[in-house]
Amino acid sequence: MPKLTRDDLYSLEKYAQVRNDFRAQVIEHKKNRRLALGEHAALYFEDALTMQYQIQEMLRIERIFEAEGIQQELDVYNPLIPDGSNWKATFMMEYPDVDQRREALARLVGVERKVWMQVEGFDPITPISNEDLERSTPDKTASVHFMRFELTRAMVAAVKAGAVISAGIDHPAYSVMVKPIPDNIRATLAADLTIPA
Repeated sequence: MPKLTRDDLYSLEKYAQVRNDFRAQVIEHKKNRRLALGEHAALYFEDALTMQYQIQEMLRIERIFEAEGIQQELDVYNPLIPDGSNWKATFMMEYPDVDQRREALARLVGVERKVWMQVEGFDPITPISNEDLERSTPDKTASVHFMRFELTRAMVAAVKAGAVISAGIDHPAYSVMVKPIPDNIRATLAADLTIPA
C-alpha cells in the first residue's frame, strides 16, 4: 500500500471545506476495519485513508501549514500504513468508566503480547507491538497499543484464496477468541495484502 505524500493531503483551507464529507467517508470506511475482541478490546486496522484522516486532523488542530511540519506528521503516521505483507492496527482496551479502566489496565500488563491472529492452516501470529515507544510499565499497561502482524508469503496467498481468519487474546485476565472474524472485516484485511511478484 503506497505511503502518503504531501500531494495526497488537503491544504488547511481546502480541508475546512471538505472536512464534514471526508469525516463521514472515513467513519463509513472504518466500519469494516474495527474488530471487536470481546466486550472491552478492539483492533482498528489502519490503512492510507485512516492515516490521511489522522494527519489532516493533526494539521488542522496544530495549524500546521509549513512543509517541514507537514513532513513530520507524514513521518509519524506513514509507518502505520500496511506494506502488503502485514496488518497494522491500533489496539484499544475500552472501558468507559475511569475506575474500572484503571483496575483493568493494572490486571492486563503484557496484554499487547497476548493478542493474536491466525490464518487457517498456519500457526497464530503474535504482533510486534509499540515499535515507536514502550507503552507499559510493570504496574499497568496502556489502553492503546500499536501493532504489526507480519504474514508469510504462504499466509498471504492463503488469505487471498479465501482462508478463514481468526483472532483473539490469551491473557489470564482477558481471554477471547473470534473465529471466524466477520466477512466484511476479512474482505478488508484480504484487500490490504499483496501477493509478491
